Amino acid sequence: MVVSMAALLPFRALRPRPANAATVASVPYDVVTTEEARSLADGNPRSFLRISRAEIELPAVGDPHAETVYQRAAANFVKLRASALVVEDEPSVYFYRLQADGHVQTGLAACFSIDEYERNVIRKHERTRHDKEDDRTKHMIALRAQTGPVFLTYRAMSEIGALAARATAFEPLFDFEAADGVRHSIWRVGGADRDRLVETFRAVPTLYIADGHHRAASAARARTALAPSRSSAPMANVADASDAADASTMLAVAFPHDEVRVLPYNRIVKDLEGLSPTDFLHAVRESFIVQPGPSAPNARGQIAMYVGDQWYSLTSRPSPAASSPQNAVGSLDVSVLQDRLLEPILGIADIRTDKRVDFIGGARGTKQLETLVNSGRAAVAFSLFPVSVADLMSISDAGAIMPPKSTWFEPKLRDGLLIHLI
Repeated sequence: MVVSMAALLPFRALRPRPANAATVASVPYDVVTTEEARSLADGNPRSFLRISRAEIELPAVGDPHAETVYQRAAANFVKLRASALVVEDEPSVYFYRLQADGHVQTGLAACFSIDEYERNVIRKHERTRHDKEDDRTKHMIALRAQTGPVFLTYRAMSEIGALAARATAFEPLFDFEAADGVRHSIWRVGGADRDRLVETFRAVPTLYIADGHHRAASAARARTALAPSRSSAPMANVADASDAADASTMLAVAFPHDEVRVLPYNRIVKDLEGLSPTDFLHAVRESFIVQPGPSAPNARGQIAMYVGDQWYSLTSRPSPAASSPQNAVGSLDVSVLQDRLLEPILGIADIRTDKRVDFIGGARGTKQLETLVNSGRAAVAFSLFPVSVADLMSISDAGAIMPPKSTWFEPKLRDGLLIHLI
């Protein structure tokens, strides 16, 4: 039996000059609205949001996925390359460290095989939406580049940790604190140290997508779309045609599992499906033990609910423990909330498409949930206990799928610091 191992592929990154890194780097394209992106980029002509969310420069465009948006993104990319970016002189790998609120995690940035993604060596735990795939696929093709990394995790290995400690003992290529208080540090690794990392990483049997399922799926689609033209197209975007990290690979940062921090992905619902708050609470009590409680659950199996100016603690009723993948998914708090409350009481059958439900990343805190309900923009909010990395890995290993918006990983990687030309 052939055992598949994860391959680490060095690449010639297009990256900011160190003096430009802080102004170029931007939050991931998919964690902000158009209005938030426009506000963040205001006054900063080098913000990568002008490329990842180019609709912010086209206020007359009602459709953020219109062809003119991708054309503007490509034009802005050309300008930024000329003014603030450089291509590495040799294929390299990178250590990318994130620090926030006393938490530190250091990942390995490189390219990874799309074939391994499709063979499930790089494993998934979420389904993707075709319209979101369309957007990033068009973006990658328009730029001939992957501009934001997929966030991967793997079971920690002491050998890789030792190499990380050695590489990060020197002065980083980039080191800055973003406006949100997250410190971003990147070290480039080339030569013999790079080769040692590549060889050591071969012992990693499996990688897991933590965040970035749509980026990964879009990279696979872009490879297919570009395949007919790659043999004859000019290699203007690629520094060296012999590099292994071409359009058949995807940009990612892989973090050891014991350094990854998972926050909850909370929910709000805009109405109570015609119920009064009193009738709604009565219906909830039929499925949950309801008591006054804190705004954040203390343990798995508890859900915090805010309605009528009060927080309640909902405790799921005991259910038989089972080892099957389906029951592992069904026992997650996000599944319990969906199966026992959102669908039967509030009529939300599909949270992927129902416009009455919205999702709030755990980094925004429970005060944001209270604000949304108190302002009338939502009728009820739910604060969840974080899903564990162990749950994510075991469910992915079983080939099962977690409910949408189950996890929020924080701190976030920044777009525009390491770019993979395809």
